[in-house]
Amino acid sequence: MAEILPADRAMDRALALLGAGEVVAIPTETVYGLAGDAMNGEAVARIFEAKGRPRFNPLIAHVCDMAMAERIGVFDPLSRRLAEKFWPGPLTLVLPLREGAGIHPLTTAGLATIALRMPRGFGGELIARLGRPLAAPSANASGRISPTSAAAVAASLGGRIKLVVDGGAAPVGVESTIVKAQEGGLRLLRPGGIAAEEIEAAAGVKLLRGAAGVQAAVQAPGMLASHYAPQASMRLHVGEVRPGEALLAFGPNRVPGWQQAVMMRNLSQSGDLREAAANLFAFLHELDGSGAATIAAEPVPVEGLGEAINDRLSRAAAPRDNGGADA
Repeated sequence: MAEILPADRAMDRALALLGAGEVVAIPTETVYGLAGDAMNGEAVARIFEAKGRPRFNPLIAHVCDMAMAERIGVFDPLSRRLAEKFWPGPLTLVLPLREGAGIHPLTTAGLATIALRMPRGFGGELIARLGRPLAAPSANASGRISPTSAAAVAASLGGRIKLVVDGGAAPVGVESTIVKAQEGGLRLLRPGGIAAEEIEAAAGVKLLRGAAGVQAAVQAPGMLASHYAPQASMRLHVGEVRPGEALLAFGPNRVPGWQQAVMMRNLSQSGDLREAAANLFAFLHELDGSGAATIAAEPVPVEGLGEAINDRLSRAAAPRDNGGADA
């Protein structure tokens, strides 16, 4: 099983493993990431191996500062403005890959673009000390619920990796928002930890929704239809709870039949979407462990961070293709 070390004692051990081409589970402000050297093909392959992740789904490369980001991606003025506003933080920018950047093709899934993010805290310090970007999708078996604690990582991947760095509960609780500047504006490829409205205010343009064209499924991580999936099936926007179901609740009011749920977790009793986002994956983990065959989810408003929550729930409920991926 993986060694679990608190973040204040894990830096040297993490650096040694990464330098040897191994992978390490690390805390970030969004969810825990499974990190490997983005320039080392064997390290990136270990990420795919540990997760069981399809190789056509690209990974986010994490950087420690703008100088490192500039060596990897080609910034347009709008992307630069967003980086200055939101980095470090839960925003990923999809940019043209700079020629000679040294990023291994497995990281980009062979695309001519690169997804870049600058994390806060331990992840940013680790990258700065290593001096190389880290590919770091979520630290869970591919297609399953993303981990927001070291315990969740250990439960999913503990037998496949050597180290989990324990930085406590992830404060944001959902993956980063992914956007791409393109001719005609700015496209939202995946809602996430920064609300679309915040990005629109900083960019001065409305976000285009979804991916366009035949490359839609592989422009960025986390875009496969079936994703973030528990073992149980899911029913969304329910009006009642059926016997034997577990209930993912939201807000102060319950749907009929809630008393017969085998387990209930409320994303936010007060209806706070930020609290709900932070609780989402942890509560799905708990409900999935209840033994219920189905998780019933009460409606969550599609506004602010509710857009990201509904996106994750819809992917979790989608027909399973056994090839899920994450970010």
